[in-house]
Amino acid sequence: MTSLLHLDSSANRSGESVSRQLTSLFARTWQTVHGPAGYRHRDLAADPVPPLDTAYCTLGRRVEQHGTVPPDAVAALVADPAEERAWALTRPLIAELLAADTVLIGAPMYNYSVSALLKAWMDRVTFPGAFTDPATGHSLLRGTRVVVLSARGGAYGPGTPYEAWDFQSPYLRAYFGKQGVPEENLSIVSAELTVSGIVPHLAGFRPQAADSLAAARAAVTALASETARPAGSAASRSAAH
Repeated sequence: MTSLLHLDSSANRSGESVSRQLTSLFARTWQTVHGPAGYRHRDLAADPVPPLDTAYCTLGRRVEQHGTVPPDAVAALVADPAEERAWALTRPLIAELLAADTVLIGAPMYNYSVSALLKAWMDRVTFPGAFTDPATGHSLLRGTRVVVLSARGGAYGPGTPYEAWDFQSPYLRAYFGKQGVPEENLSIVSAELTVSGIVPHLAGFRPQAADSLAAARAAVTALASETARPAGSAASRSAAH
């Protein structure tokens, strides 16, 4: 069974959130193709991931001293109740991510990068050794597909005056690439000029905004309709075991 982990990171939980509109479209389309059984949704605004603390850092350092430690073995290295709580918050998020064939991320651009809600999730799941196969040293995410759906109030695409201000897409590509997700398994779709409908000085860009949203919706539908799983995906790994 193929599986989808759907993460929303917009602080705006109303129907006005464009990133949530796009992730909802993807999720509905994906479930039409694959069925609802493998679908899981995590709303990082409704249930925020706590920022890292001393216990997380101390436990992480201890794990690193032991080389590559699989998540199932980390509990044996916990030294006190604070570390136990830190790991109890972290382990389910890692397991949830590793179980997914596709990870869908709603990522509005906040101050030229990702939201603090998404950054907290990324920081916590990136625990030492969490994504490394101790037997081979390969990334456990090498077969995972990641789809990022971004909403941006302005225009930051290639050729725009603010192209160099886009620290979001390069950051996400660098992050997931470092975790072992191949470039061909990472898709980033952006709807731009999303505030042109409400900000007076951007009113002249409303046609471009409508075109950008329409293109994003078409790309989302196409990506969600794909039925092929990347080699080494979570489902494939489970079947191999």
